[in-house]
Amino acid sequence: MLKSKPQIAVSGSLAYDKIMNFPGRFADHILPTQIHQLNLSFLLSSLRQSFGGTAGNIAYNLALLEEKPIILAVVGSDFYFYKEWLKKQAVDLSRVQVINSSVTAVAHIITDKSDNQIAGFYPGPKLKKLPRALTELPKVSLAIVAPDDPGRMLAYVKNYQSKKIPYIFDPGQAITALKTAALKVAVNGAKVLIGNDYEIKLITDRLNITLSQLIKKVEILVITKGEAGSEIYQGDKKIKIKPAKPKNASDPTGAGDAYRAGLIKGLISGYNLKTCGQLAALVAVYTVEKYGTQTHRFSLKELRTRYYSNFKERLVIS
Repeated sequence: MLKSKPQIAVSGSLAYDKIMNFPGRFADHILPTQIHQLNLSFLLSSLRQSFGGTAGNIAYNLALLEEKPIILAVVGSDFYFYKEWLKKQAVDLSRVQVINSSVTAVAHIITDKSDNQIAGFYPGPKLKKLPRALTELPKVSLAIVAPDDPGRMLAYVKNYQSKKIPYIFDPGQAITALKTAALKVAVNGAKVLIGNDYEIKLITDRLNITLSQLIKKVEILVITKGEAGSEIYQGDKKIKIKPAKPKNASDPTGAGDAYRAGLIKGLISGYNLKTCGQLAALVAVYTVEKYGTQTHRFSLKELRTRYYSNFKERLVIS
């Protein structure tokens, strides 16, 4: 009898991304003494609309890793084209809730030549009640709470805590929108807390704690550092993860979500944390090499070969 795969729940946004490139550097146009009256307009060199959002990007990469995650999200009446795309990727959309009186989330992302980003995000439909997805959710082995409407994020967190479902908390761009009490609740119950170095600093500042104290609050803390790789903390152990080498650097948008998909695959596969981080780093470079967030592809065979060429270790993955 074949052993069934662990069930993964991915909550977050499903959004239409408008990705734009600025050929200069933001820093050259921002006057430190005039931040109190900031008024800027950037002339952009390119624009592309694509499928995105945290839940969509993570689920897409998990599908490439031959998993079939359940997406928990709320969308609007214009979701049809995105829905058809995700169905082709064999992603479970049965818990996606459609609100016909609203529109789907949309992100406007501007990237400069130093890969710095400025983004504006509309989170999509709001709900007064708990999303239906939670009341109908089957047994889940691992969940991730990615940036979304703050109220929904807290609802997912509390649900997972009450059902003792291990979850990854990935507040990202939603940190500033989350109330401090909600942030504390979400962090305290997380199996894994993940963010880039700037986001983790925001969290420690908001909770008024040190990094050492934050490490003790979660089982695993992951800090991503872009081209410098990432760091994984577990208790007194610190693991430095080297970045995988991209063939080119086309667009960094979505690399963080791809990293999270690789991390999830590693965790549910029972890999040690170093292997989890290296797999995450490798999955992330595939999206960096393509313009857009769901435009790259890879096979497990290709992944194994490239993993060895980057880390000089063999990866057993299925």
